[in-house]
Amino acid sequence: MHVGASRGSFKEAVSKLETIVEELKMLPPDRLDSAADYIHRLKTISRAERTAIIERTAGSLAPEEGDELARIIEEGCERIDERD
Repeated sequence: MHVGASRGSFKEAVSKLETIVEELKMLPPDRLDSAADYIHRLKTISRAERTAIIERTAGSLAPEEGDELARIIEEGCERIDERD
């Protein structure tokens, strides 16, 4: 992807977000609650959606690849970085 193209997409997303925020600021409190509920529902993945994602990706790694991935995760996640 071209760097300029990604900047354009970012600017468009920020512009849309700013527009949405301005519109939310003008809503009466009861409508704001409804908007917040709607946004939360958009963000939440249902159990059925999670199951479908798992079913689509289950078995996509060979057993050896899965074992290697598990080993890498265990090794990488078991370390404590004192700078964090």
